[in-house]
Amino acid sequence: MLRSLTFRASAGVSSSHTSVRTMARLVRAARSLASAPAPPSKTGTATFCSTLLSRAYRNQVEPILEPVYLGLSQPLAGSSHPAETSVAALDPTVFNHPLRSDILHLCVVQYLDSLRQGSANTKTRGEVRGSGIKVRRQKGSGRARLGDAQSPILVGGGVAFGPKPRDFSTKLPRKVIQMGMRVALSAKVRDRKLGVMTQLSWPHGKTKHLAQRIDHLGMRKTLFVTGEEKPPISLERAIRNIEKVKLVTTNKLNVYELLKWPRVVLDLKAVSYLERTFKKDVPIASVPITNETP
Repeated sequence: MLRSLTFRASAGVSSSHTSVRTMARLVRAARSLASAPAPPSKTGTATFCSTLLSRAYRNQVEPILEPVYLGLSQPLAGSSHPAETSVAALDPTVFNHPLRSDILHLCVVQYLDSLRQGSANTKTRGEVRGSGIKVRRQKGSGRARLGDAQSPILVGGGVAFGPKPRDFSTKLPRKVIQMGMRVALSAKVRDRKLGVMTQLSWPHGKTKHLAQRIDHLGMRKTLFVTGEEKPPISLERAIRNIEKVKLVTTNKLNVYELLKWPRVVLDLKAVSYLERTFKKDVPIASVPITNETP
């Protein structure tokens, strides 16, 4: 095979580009086969082919993913718009993940299961108060046979196969939950429902002024996520009485909250936390998150 490929590559020189490309491919194939070990027998052909494929895969250049660029939103505190050049470069492995509705369904069901109290309780015939004496004699009354008054077929009796306190929570693999967070964040970016602010702060705890500011920015029905361990006291105090607005930290963020709220706004610390927690080890063009002001 090597001899025939070399002969075909060296025989005849054409001036067309197609012939030149064909000759170059034949020469590369001949060289790769010359450097590869020959298959020992017919039974080793599959192993030989898999070896060639794995070698070709290792020699491939790994693709470099481009960051997801998102313009910074206008901050809560302050009236000036951010500069036009102020953008956030988001990790594509976290904010540009393919849509997986099945993963989102699993994560939402698992979260809702964990919220169930599981405190429903009914009494069996052995737990109902009352005497165990037989209601009437076995024969002679012309009616059905009965035992005690706690029978499930009687009013006021026990419940057969009724609910008992139990744990409804289910478990999911950690990697499935992490993928759910990536998919939920990517869906918000794809729908243009994700915003990034430099920081989430408010100078005082007045609810009235913050509500006016949120209405001015059009950020009702918004989930604000901060990367701080504890949100600012003034912002938390001012925002907790505003309808259709919620403030949470990154350690309390979950897939259900991301899907429930129509709009999500992160600060830069929250973005850094999410990227540090859910990123994948894939080559990415290094463009840092910037905060440029004129």
